[in-house]
Amino acid sequence: MTSSGTATRDSFGERARAAIARRGHLCVGIDPHEPLLAAWGLTADAAGVREFGLRVVDAAAGRAGFVKPQVSFFERHGSAGLAALEEVLAAARAADVLAIADAKRGDIGSTMDAYAAAWLTAGAPLEADALTVSPYLGVGALSGTFAHALAHGKGAFVLAATSNPEATMLQRATTAAGGTVSAAVIAEVSDRNATAVGDGEWGSLGFVIGATVDWAEAGLRPFAPPAPVLAPGFGHQGARPDQLRAVYGAMASTVVASESRSILSAGPDGIADAVAAAAAAYPTVTEEGAHV
Repeated sequence: MTSSGTATRDSFGERARAAIARRGHLCVGIDPHEPLLAAWGLTADAAGVREFGLRVVDAAAGRAGFVKPQVSFFERHGSAGLAALEEVLAAARAADVLAIADAKRGDIGSTMDAYAAAWLTAGAPLEADALTVSPYLGVGALSGTFAHALAHGKGAFVLAATSNPEATMLQRATTAAGGTVSAAVIAEVSDRNATAVGDGEWGSLGFVIGATVDWAEAGLRPFAPPAPVLAPGFGHQGARPDQLRAVYGAMASTVVASESRSILSAGPDGIADAVAAAAAAYPTVTEEGAHV
């Protein structure tokens, strides 16, 4: 950020924008669960998840702009698993692939500030480019995380409208103002983005909006300023790349489309080709929303 508080090309929002322009919309999930480890001929331990993660990063390098390690698969192996995750995140940085730590952190006060310092500080062992966070202790509880991210050129993806059916009652509940909770979360975070970016720039505080979410049913509409939208639900969960524009409309150009099993199931020998094919399947969408 500049001294005036506006974003620069080094902000996460602008780096994500550049990654989409250069490599397209695909984000490769790194989900080393036991059946996949076995299919890859790897052990179900810290050494196995390390090797799995490093191979996925290597396959994504030069083919996709983003990777998304699912933190839980590393945490389950304790300190050795977290050490493996540190190596995977470092490998992504070295390969010029933006790493989104899918940790879904959400707490208050100094606890949340410590999460932000752990994941969103340059040089930290678990340094990532962005972190998924939960706003359901109140968006205001994330203020310290947002400030830390913006000050360090990092990003956050706020859970706004997820596609799991258990979320419907909470996220689509009506607020006192009349809109849905999901819409209120997006509006509050967008206000924060608006104070931190210059004209025409993308915000660094993005949103998780599932590819299987019906925007009208969820009470969603296009938001400003633009910010990256992390979109789970493509691939194995049923959403198709050719539906990108139909699902996300005017926000389609901002989508970071997450695929995991649909790519990882190709195995260690086929994953590089699977990443390339998946990346090519997404249409190029201009920032005005038209296909090119």
